[in-house]
Amino acid sequence: MLKSAYICPHPPLLIPSIGQNNLSEISSTIEAMDCLSYEIKKKEIETIVIISPHGPMQMGFMSVVGTKCLKGDFLQFGDDTSMSFENNIDLGLNIKKIADARNIPVGIINSGTTLDHGAMVPLYFLAKHNPNIKIVLIAFSYLDYQKHFGFGEVIYEAIESIDEKIALVASGDLSHRLIPDAPAGYSPRGKEFDKLLINLLEDNNVGKVLNIDSDLIEEAGECGLRSIIILLGTLSILEKYQFEKLSYEGPFGVGYLVGKFEF
Repeated sequence: MLKSAYICPHPPLLIPSIGQNNLSEISSTIEAMDCLSYEIKKKEIETIVIISPHGPMQMGFMSVVGTKCLKGDFLQFGDDTSMSFENNIDLGLNIKKIADARNIPVGIINSGTTLDHGAMVPLYFLAKHNPNIKIVLIAFSYLDYQKHFGFGEVIYEAIESIDEKIALVASGDLSHRLIPDAPAGYSPRGKEFDKLLINLLEDNNVGKVLNIDSDLIEEAGECGLRSIIILLGTLSILEKYQFEKLSYEGPFGVGYLVGKFEF
């Protein structure tokens, strides 16, 4: 059963041993992520289904990782923090089965996969109080937004078919072009994109999220929109839900949004 749904950023700077002197500048994000970690504990979540923009993405199909044990570390960021989780393989296979029946292209990836920072940063917080929690790791594709929305509907059906408390997490950063020193360069439209997307989420205007101007998306240099669209597809089956922004900041030129959906 779906019990929680969150939007989480994934800057490695959120990890204390990496962020170090920069932590004070992203304190709102850290505080919001800590709130989600306590909520995961309170709701006794057993599996986290996480959609990562930096997973094993394929051009023509969504990916569900089938490796029994999912491990990762932050060595590429100069830190030896590592994590390991059991994969909820049955849930992943059920997602694939339902997707096949609905003609949503999904592949099971069984080799050469490790936890990427898009998954690890949120999990560092969300699994803090339950290191034995299982996960399902999903990567989106280059298919159109409607296919991603439909994939979200598939995920909902798969989650509801098992007697287990599940949290769904859309990992993703918003614009990477908020300031002149931003990692992807500067665009004045970066802030425009972030403000628009957050407003649409708060207004529950899914139709407009699916039809944000493509030039604006390109200018923003985001990495989380497809993750969010999949999540919105999952929630679309519910009678009612409401988005709550817990924090948003972008001191280093990348928009970090933390939010949860109440339903």
